[in-house]
Amino acid sequence: MSPLTPLIRRLDRFNQRHPWSHNDRLAPWVVRRVAAGGAREVLDVGCGTGNLVALLHRRVGSVEGLEPDPDTAAIAAARFAHTPGVTITRVRFEDRDHSRRWEAITLVAVLHHLPLEPTLRELREALAPGGRLVVVGCHRDEGPADHLTGLVSLLLNPLVGLLRHPAPATGPPPHMRAPTAEPTQTLARVRAAATRELPGARVRRRLFWRHTLVYDRPA
Repeated sequence: MSPLTPLIRRLDRFNQRHPWSHNDRLAPWVVRRVAAGGAREVLDVGCGTGNLVALLHRRVGSVEGLEPDPDTAAIAAARFAHTPGVTITRVRFEDRDHSRRWEAITLVAVLHHLPLEPTLRELREALAPGGRLVVVGCHRDEGPADHLTGLVSLLLNPLVGLLRHPAPATGPPPHMRAPTAEPTQTLARVRAAATRELPGARVRRRLFWRHTLVYDRPA
């Protein structure tokens, strides 16, 4: 057992009492990247309960959210049942309407649930010419840079949780209850796959065990 294991366990218990979404932290950044590309029709893959869909809808005309988990999709569908311009579809990305092309596609903490290279190829093909792909991804730590960023994130995480959710919680909020999976690919593999499948994509390491990717399909 690592000497840090007891500390990590205590931090984990604290974080469960003060939960906050690492994905929602980057949602405004995602919306800005989408808006900067001028998109009017956006596909959000793995939309969860729709937090990002709601933010996107304020800036673009039409948003479709894909969510395969039935319980999570039901929450999102009820949330936007009377919202013009928003559609929630309970379907996996690979089972989408393949005839559609989108001006922007977003994925937040979704890509690591899917086969990396084939999914990047499908995402590229699902974009309209000139369309933009914006990804917030999760990766497995590997190497000094990842471990240093992970250590900073580990120390900051409870402080942010205490500020955002000062009252102890009895359980995670609905938008943090969707099925999750541990990432298996490293950031180096994501970069390499993006270089092959999405030439010109910009990939950046982020705090809180995340990375971002932005790709513009040539017009």
